[in-house]
Amino acid sequence: MPPRLLPHPSTLFHPIDNASLTFFRLFFGLIMLTDILWHLVARAVEHVWVLPRIHFKYYGFEWIQTWPGDGMYWHFIALAALALCVALGCYYRISAALLCLGFSYTFLVEKAAYQNHFYLLCLISFFMIWIPAHRTFSIDSWRGWVKSDGTVAVWTLWLLRGQIAIVYFFGGLAKLNYDWLHGEPMRLWLTAYRDYWLIGPYVREEWLVAFFIFGGLGLDLFIAPLLLWPRTRLGAFAVSLTFHLLNNWIFRIGIFPWFMIGATPLFLAPDWPRRALARWRGQPFTPPAITTTVPKKLTSRQLVATTLLAAYAIIQLLAPLRHMLYPGDPSWTEQGHRFAWRMMLRDKRVDAQFTLRDPRSKIDWPVRLDRYLVPWQRKVIVNDPDMVLQFCHYLKEEKERQGFPDYEVYAQISTSLNGRRPQLMLDPTVDLASQSRTLLPAPWIKPLQTQL
Repeated sequence: MPPRLLPHPSTLFHPIDNASLTFFRLFFGLIMLTDILWHLVARAVEHVWVLPRIHFKYYGFEWIQTWPGDGMYWHFIALAALALCVALGCYYRISAALLCLGFSYTFLVEKAAYQNHFYLLCLISFFMIWIPAHRTFSIDSWRGWVKSDGTVAVWTLWLLRGQIAIVYFFGGLAKLNYDWLHGEPMRLWLTAYRDYWLIGPYVREEWLVAFFIFGGLGLDLFIAPLLLWPRTRLGAFAVSLTFHLLNNWIFRIGIFPWFMIGATPLFLAPDWPRRALARWRGQPFTPPAITTTVPKKLTSRQLVATTLLAAYAIIQLLAPLRHMLYPGDPSWTEQGHRFAWRMMLRDKRVDAQFTLRDPRSKIDWPVRLDRYLVPWQRKVIVNDPDMVLQFCHYLKEEKERQGFPDYEVYAQISTSLNGRRPQLMLDPTVDLASQSRTLLPAPWIKPLQTQL
């Protein structure tokens, strides 16, 4: 028989030390708890989910609505309790499932609040339902509700590693575009940090711009394999730690850098927490004996699990490439931009005017955005043609409720992308209220023509 080029699928179910996943469960629960409490204390729940009279929805999820009254506050309080239960491993499976559902709900109910790390946390919270990360150092194990020999199947660790590697790789792949390689929007952003003690005097220096654009590109593309290779692992870990701390210090992008720092140890040996604890105690480390038996074929349950893992991997590898199905730059059209790990690629300066028109009298009325949108929504939705379309539909429905069913809605949106001269993003002659939402290319989006 010819030699096998790929490992047998049964290797996905070989046992490995569960110490790394135990650490990640603690970290994940606590980072979720921190983020949820921040939303409550910083009044983000109020500003994002309570005060707006309009909530923008993802295609196909228009039916999801926010809780009435104080419901959203109680929702986040419940999420905080669930995140703590996940960290402690208390009723872990139920807590992880409810945390995933509740957190994903907050993600789906407001498209305008999209952040890449928000989406990533939804995916990881889904993984945690199925990963038995509560078999050690948990309330469930102390109470005898779950038993373990200190091992988990290898697929549990590689599922998390693979997802983090996908974030890095496609984040780097998206940077292989004309604007990023010519320094934008990084050059624009750095000028805002003239008062920073370390980089302030150099923000206009091209070498600093090159450091950020090529350093970020190289790290995204190569950090995952460098973390997996034992010879470069420690150096790559130090570089990754420095990169994320620098990101957090300069750009203030929420919990994303902290989450990636906590996820990086997943690329170390699975027993690294036991080794670290033994060294801290000054004791020799003796790895536990793990018996590996190689089955001749997969069980039906393992076959289903393997199929689902393969399907998920295919989806995650193809979804970031779907912008290739649309004409134009996704940083301009926003079509295919989300769920693709396209991070820090665009800076848009927008001047937007919406107009209501009575088709019978041909009289136009300008729309005051502050009557309908809270300040942060007014800054966000005008960047995205789909959310502009949703807003135009809302304005038409508002006029219909007032007894004026035939009104048209037009948008004149002048946009500067990454420092370009402003140009119209949408066709101002199209009645957007008459256009249907679709996943197909939108003909009323004007192509980007201005040069960088």
